[in-house]
Amino acid sequence: MKKWMRWEDWVAVGVGLVVALSTFVMPHVGASMAWMLTLGILLIASGVVNLAMPGLVATEYVQLALGILLAIAPWIGQYASGANMGPAWVSWIGGAVAAIVAAIAIRPAMHAHDRTLPH
Repeated sequence: MKKWMRWEDWVAVGVGLVVALSTFVMPHVGASMAWMLTLGILLIASGVVNLAMPGLVATEYVQLALGILLAIAPWIGQYASGANMGPAWVSWIGGAVAAIVAAIAIRPAMHAHDRTLPH
């Protein structure tokens, strides 16, 4: 598996970028800015690490956990209800996409990790 070539990790970086930047164009509801900015930046970081080192299985699981956390963040940060649901929808959709692509990337990362180990 080549570095900087996995589409799953590029999608995670893109989702993190969209989530983080959307905090600057959407009105803030509850703790939406803190949750979305933090999780967006962490998704970008985990995606870049996965792109640079494609055999690290643990970071794929971290990316999966970040996607799940982003999807449930509207309830934790109390921005899942009210008149403005924009930040919640960005979190739900971004979290679902990040979790799905991370789940898809886990098996190839495991195979890449197994090939790098000496037998």
